[in-house]
Amino acid sequence: MIHSLFLINSSGDIFLEKHWKSVVSRSVCDYFFEAQERATEAENVPPVIPTPHHYLLSVYRHKIFFVAVIQTEVPPLFVIEFLHRVVDTFQDYFGVCSEPVIKDNVVVVYEVLEEMLDNGFPLATESNILKELIKPPTILRTVVNTITGSTNVGDQLPTGQLSVVPWRRTGVKYTNNEAYFDVIEEIDAIIDKSGSTITAEIQGVIDACVKLTGMPDLTLSFMNPRLLDDVSFHPCVRFKRWESERILSFIPPDGNFRLLSYHMLSWDVGKINPQKLPSLKGTMSLQAGASKPDENPTINLQFKIQQLAISGLKVNRLDMYGEKYKPFKGIKYMTKAGKFQVRT
Repeated sequence: MIHSLFLINSSGDIFLEKHWKSVVSRSVCDYFFEAQERATEAENVPPVIPTPHHYLLSVYRHKIFFVAVIQTEVPPLFVIEFLHRVVDTFQDYFGVCSEPVIKDNVVVVYEVLEEMLDNGFPLATESNILKELIKPPTILRTVVNTITGSTNVGDQLPTGQLSVVPWRRTGVKYTNNEAYFDVIEEIDAIIDKSGSTITAEIQGVIDACVKLTGMPDLTLSFMNPRLLDDVSFHPCVRFKRWESERILSFIPPDGNFRLLSYHMLSWDVGKINPQKLPSLKGTMSLQAGASKPDENPTINLQFKIQQLAISGLKVNRLDMYGEKYKPFKGIKYMTKAGKFQVRT
């Protein structure tokens, strides 16, 4: 499916490439560079670019373009989701995903990519399973590998790969058993100069950090599950139970993972007094020496609101089955601006 992967920085330099089948020439990226020049911003580069013999599918994160090359038509979201998994894996392995860090850990990067795809098809994409296959880099391990000539590749196949729960390794043990969930919502909106809303939508995710002993079976319920309509789940979620009861039932992966992501075109904000409409006022000042802006500039806003999900989504309770201990549980909410533009 995926023949090659190119990592391109914001300057247009290819600083890493990986091929799973035949080697694809770097010249294929010329089509990507042409699209990059036509786009006003990096985020506006088309995610799918057809060429005479290939398709280029890309994501832009951490100021890096991850460009996959395929030769036959496949569901584009399938490839794009895999590219996001690659970025998330690098961030989990190295703490940050950046060009210098990737270059400093290039051996581990190639080893991880080799395990994530088998002959071009996704194989191991869960971080906790990959860490059993390829040990995360540490200063001590790097020194030992340099002296002995060994690698970060594990000696045994991860136990999770042989179980009915392939996303979770077996034999997990923790002194402190904890489960944290972050409900994070981004608002994408365009407001015209009269104050009217042209577009407004919410992109939301629920990220989890689960460190529980054994094989826990969790259920997560919501006060208002009707808000979750356009939803994408982690493979661990039992979809039939969600369809019938609107309850998330799952055996979680070990560590950090994205439980679900969702999209909303409309949501209920409750009652608003028409005599006292909500408003936000402020002043804008130019940086010293900056050129005078256009007469009617477009302002991009950035903001964060802690402990609030603007859609009104609220978690009701989290229960655990299959284990006898009582874990510590926590839920946090945050709303922040995505692409939020105000036209003046």
